[in-house]
Amino acid sequence: MCGIAGWVSYDSDLSQRQEVVDAMTETMACRGPDDRGTWVRRNVALGHRRLAIIDLPGGRQPMSVRTPNGEIAMVYSGEAYNFTELREELTKLGHTWETDSDTEVVLHGYLQWGDAVVDHLNGMYAFAIWDERDQKLVMIRDRMGIKPFYYYPTRDGVLFGSEPKAILANPLAKRVVDSDGLRELMAFTKRPGWSLWKGMSEVEPGTVVTVSKEGIRARTYWKLDAKQHTDDQETTVARVRELMTDIVNRQLVADVPRCVLLSGGLDSSAVTGLAAARLAEQGEQLRTFSVDFLGQEENFQPDEMRDTPDSPFIRDVAKLVGSAHQDVVLNPGELSDPEVRRTVLRARDIPAGLGDMDTSLYLLFKAIRGESTVALSGESADEVFGGYRWFHDESVHADTFPWLAFRSGLMTERAALLRPDVATQLSLGDYVADQYRTAVDKVEHLDGESEQEARMRTICNLHLSRFVRMLLDRKDRASMAVGLEVRVPFCDHRLVEYVYNTPWSLKTFDGREKSLLRHATKHVLPDSVRDRVKSPYPSTQDPGYPAALQQQVKEVLAERDNPVFRLVSREWLTKVSEVDPVAIEPTQRVGMDRALDLYHWFDMYSPELQLD
Repeated sequence: MCGIAGWVSYDSDLSQRQEVVDAMTETMACRGPDDRGTWVRRNVALGHRRLAIIDLPGGRQPMSVRTPNGEIAMVYSGEAYNFTELREELTKLGHTWETDSDTEVVLHGYLQWGDAVVDHLNGMYAFAIWDERDQKLVMIRDRMGIKPFYYYPTRDGVLFGSEPKAILANPLAKRVVDSDGLRELMAFTKRPGWSLWKGMSEVEPGTVVTVSKEGIRARTYWKLDAKQHTDDQETTVARVRELMTDIVNRQLVADVPRCVLLSGGLDSSAVTGLAAARLAEQGEQLRTFSVDFLGQEENFQPDEMRDTPDSPFIRDVAKLVGSAHQDVVLNPGELSDPEVRRTVLRARDIPAGLGDMDTSLYLLFKAIRGESTVALSGESADEVFGGYRWFHDESVHADTFPWLAFRSGLMTERAALLRPDVATQLSLGDYVADQYRTAVDKVEHLDGESEQEARMRTICNLHLSRFVRMLLDRKDRASMAVGLEVRVPFCDHRLVEYVYNTPWSLKTFDGREKSLLRHATKHVLPDSVRDRVKSPYPSTQDPGYPAALQQQVKEVLAERDNPVFRLVSREWLTKVSEVDPVAIEPTQRVGMDRALDLYHWFDMYSPELQLD
């Protein structure tokens, strides 16, 4: 796991622009605290910051090889979990090795197969290869979009980076945000390829982007295809168990300390149980970490998203598997600290407005990083297996994205804080409707699917092609801000493809959500977790948190000419700042978090707004 950056210019001599390449690379320092390197030639410059995970002394980058027709150089972020098998295959084909790193295996894979190397990879990755033989840059992103990757076309080439900040460090990149960027920021639909910054795009998941003198072209190498599922229930459960065991075993491979993020839900508990069993075979004890809030368990109140506190279930799992467990307990002051908010904003590059759900995740990862360098997570199981409550609530299966139709403070009325004229300008309702139609039109179906199976395939596809990408980006940015590599077993493309094509009736065969996962991993779960209803990532219920937000909002309101009021309604913000903190509604709390994010974002990024 690392940070990459680069610049291709066919009309310039980049060997004279070393200081710019260095500046782009240094924005990735948090992603790669262990080492740095640049590779500069006349028309290309590559930068790399390294977080050493495998072959600590031998995996330095940029990495290059010479061929009779020119040099090939690569900067790589991520992990290829099948690099051992690939190395053996390439060795039989005549390749020799100078290191034990997966980076060298991927580079030689490109030498052997060109950009078709992607068809051989199992992992999470974003990498760029400069091929001097054809004077081209090849940018490749993993199938699910686990690792972030952005690019910015220029007059004579391209800029690229793991994060927008790397690109924005180049004077050719303009810090412009237009209405189109703001619409997606507020709408929460995750338009493919979207970046908040005008002119900048994501390398889409499962895509190869090639830059040459002739221009930029993209090729999709992986997508969700509809295939007939022929396995019966028993065989399907056994196959999920087999896949999960293999995936977790592969993702435990590292030359640094490892742990698991344990929330007490089915997903993270399944990963915990499988990981603990694997490490026990090797004579090791698993470490687990959880986030909690001061007084949360004692004062917990059920809400529309959470029926129970996490702590009792976490204890049950830790006791069963014998993990060395640590709770990271946070108070309202830590969660609302403006400096922590700014750190999270700097990590994410966007004012996401997730408040304590973002700051607590960052603080959890910061605490873990003192003990471990790699963490396995249960992220994405709900998208793969159909775990969210709205999957099972037909009242929200309307003609829009289910996570927007579901009534929760986080998902609904996210634009309530906007000035009325800005809200009218953005026309978010029309935007969401257009994005929904576009997304649905891309879903493939099987001939003869029932109406329910077709509807549920569509909903599953929307989550895997859109919703999960927002969560993966959030987790990557928060973890890499402290140099922690988070791995996501449920995003293994073999598991995703298999479960995606499993009929909904099989996904819910016991009348519960995530039936397949529940039964496939029941041998490593305590009874309490097997029977637990889905509970999302925790959020503090302490009224001290919204009270702290209100105080900060009042300070913002005192700045009459702050640019945040080009977007935010002063009247709305004033009204919410005067509500009794105990009576703050979820939508109002989300609005304050978003307003404060925007306030700090304007100060940190100085964006130029171009509204229609």
